[in-house]
Amino acid sequence: MSATGIAAAVVVGLVVGTLGRLAGPGRQRVPVWLTLAVGLTAALLGAIVSRLVGIDSDGYTLRQLIVQVGLAGVGVALVVGTAGHRSEP
Repeated sequence: MSATGIAAAVVVGLVVGTLGRLAGPGRQRVPVWLTLAVGLTAALLGAIVSRLVGIDSDGYTLRQLIVQVGLAGVGVALVVGTAGHRSEP
């Protein structure tokens, strides 16, 4: 993975984490740092996955960006959608 790929994954992760935070309606019980951390981690995972399947063989591509955004979006959506909910007895 190149330095460009890592830097792009960091930017993508932080942007998706921020947008995921802003997209949720009303007050959220998930801390801001958690959405940013999940977005960043998932985008880095997307860069690793895209490298393992051979997507980034030509450098940083649109397909790699799509994988990163997709994984970061799913990760943030899962955390925001499930965190902070308590079941009532």
